[in-house]
Amino acid sequence: MLPPRDATGIEVPDEVVEPLGGGGAASGRSPTMSGMTTFAGITEQADLSALSGVTGWFSLSIYILTVIALWRVFEKAGWPGVLAIVPIVNLFILVKIAGFSAWLTLLYIIPIVNLVLSIIVAIRVGRGFGKDGAFSFFLLWIPALQVIGYAIIGFGRATYTKPV
Repeated sequence: MLPPRDATGIEVPDEVVEPLGGGGAASGRSPTMSGMTTFAGITEQADLSALSGVTGWFSLSIYILTVIALWRVFEKAGWPGVLAIVPIVNLFILVKIAGFSAWLTLLYIIPIVNLVLSIIVAIRVGRGFGKDGAFSFFLLWIPALQVIGYAIIGFGRATYTKPV
């Protein structure tokens, strides 16, 4: 009997050590060399099971609504609306709309500082669109209400003046 071979024709010893969750003869996947999983094993692990539940679809719909609202806010502030789609980039643009340097976005990495900075940015963005501090805090900073706040700014009559 010939020893087992992988897809490239190289012999695979019977004593191949598989990683946790990796392929192997017992799992129905072909064994691999050096304990690495096959491409089929990787793609099986990268499924969209996170979207299979109600929470996943709800989160995706909230994200899409936020992108639509931010798109209009960005356009009113003179930035391309497409930038609202990319998660980190839209944060850079919000900091710029607030009148700060985009480099300050890096402060979001630091715990506690990120909370303070996000409140300041929300208030300055609201002020740039003629809204008061309470509106900015409740509708631009609290995550559950951000979609509503940005939609009011984006689709309402508010006009942008760069904060000083």
